[in-house]
Order: sequence, then structure tokens, then C-alpha cells
Amino acid sequence: MKRDAVTGGGCLVSAAGVVGAVWLWGASDRTQRHLGNEFENNGQDFGAVLTELPFVFLAGAVVPAAVWGLGVWLLGRRRGRSESSRASAHSC
Repeated sequence: MKRDAVTGGGCLVSAAGVVGAVWLWGASDRTQRHLGNEFENNGQDFGAVLTELPFVFLAGAVVPAAVWGLGVWLLGRRRGRSESSRASAHSC
């Protein structure tokens, strides 16, 4: 795989992870309670949004990118081993 394709794929996976994580966090019952979807906005707490949202954003960006990078590294390592074993078999 070319380096540009790997980098572009990692960025795309990271962006999708951010969108998915923020969407799931916003749709959860717990977040809806904090945003005031209770009776007459009881329990409205925007402090929870300010403290949780940055962590959700970072986790959504970092976790998919790390998994992508690990997969690329493992595939490259496996491909390197198979090429080196073929090269040593042909040298005899």
C-alpha cells in the first residue's frame, strides 16, 4: 500500500470515529438528561457537556486511528516476513 493511501485512510477512519462517538454520546439517555430533556428542564447541567465532550471527541479520534495504524503495521510486518522467507528460500 502506498503511504498516502494509508495516511488518508487513517484520517478518514479517525474523522468517522469522531462523528460516530459524538453522535452516540449525544443520543445517550444520560446526556439527554444533562441537556435538560427532563420535566421543565430539571437536572440541566452544561458542566457535564464541557467536561465530557472533549474526552468523547479525543477518544473518537484516537481509538480508530490507533486500530488502523496497528492493522497497517501488522500487515506490513507480515508482508515483510513472507518476502524475506521467499528471498532466503531462493538464495540456496
